[in-house]
Amino acid sequence: MRKPATNRFTRLDTQQMRLITRVARLHHMQGLRQGEIAETLEISQASVSRFLALAEEHGIVRTIVVPPEGLYPELEDGLAAAYGLQAVYVVDITARESGVELILGAAAARCLSTELKGGPVLGLTSWSATLREMAGQMEARAGSGIKRVVELLGDLGSPRLQHEAALATQRVARAFNAEPVYLRTPGVIPIAQVRSVALADVHVQSALKLMDKIDVALVGIGPADIHGPLEPGDNFFTSQQLAEVRAAGAVGQLHQRFINAAGEAVPTSLDECVVGITLAQLRKVRRKIAVAGGAGKHAAIAAALNGKWIDVLVTDINTAHYLMANYTKGKA
Repeated sequence: MRKPATNRFTRLDTQQMRLITRVARLHHMQGLRQGEIAETLEISQASVSRFLALAEEHGIVRTIVVPPEGLYPELEDGLAAAYGLQAVYVVDITARESGVELILGAAAARCLSTELKGGPVLGLTSWSATLREMAGQMEARAGSGIKRVVELLGDLGSPRLQHEAALATQRVARAFNAEPVYLRTPGVIPIAQVRSVALADVHVQSALKLMDKIDVALVGIGPADIHGPLEPGDNFFTSQQLAEVRAAGAVGQLHQRFINAAGEAVPTSLDECVVGITLAQLRKVRRKIAVAGGAGKHAAIAAALNGKWIDVLVTDINTAHYLMANYTKGKA
């Protein structure tokens, strides 16, 4: 066990302590190099090195790490430890959370450069506004090992949104010099006969077969409600259907598969309507990454973390504080 510093000062007389302090001040406060200090004080450079070591040993110099403004390493480490995550990236935003999707997407394009690894098949939630922004800002990345980028869910929303989703898939694939694999069919098909016809398409079948082979997934997280640019019935569920799944305990969804606050699946008849990756297939993915934030998604993100659906999280500062506070209180 380390002895208290006060006991060890008795080994040094006042003059030695004064010299050690002066060396430390010259080095740490005035920025002099060890050789310059040695020349100034007319002592050997070895003595300067030894005095600097003694200054740290006796607490005269205490080294701390001060993160630059806008970085939150302690919060990131706390979230990673609390929820068992491999990595967390917390992004600063304005208090009003205006444009949170754009800010997170831009940040993800930068900070995920070392996280998109783990196998040749990357799954992408291309209809996500945040991930579409990320796709637009991604730069070419050689040596990632990614060979195919496959859409994890069929089309949602208006034709314009579907077009933007296809462009996002194309951009991400181009960044990795990979093959884009599109899932060009409605993401929600409530009529069984129509669904059978859609699933018979050879290109749809090819994309769906890859759902069992996803190595890395950019996961889509949302509330169990209408959100973003989506509208009721717009290749999507109705307000009444969503009210029913919330009544059954759902607080969020992963690719339109519903989960409760504990992150457990909430089976409903709506599962059969969805064309995309299932929760069972998502569970098998080796590396799952979420880029999500904003007050409207707080409960859904907490549920996804509670259910261990996520390995890497990129989120905003307000969401990070919410997740940490609710975990501490045992309410997440």
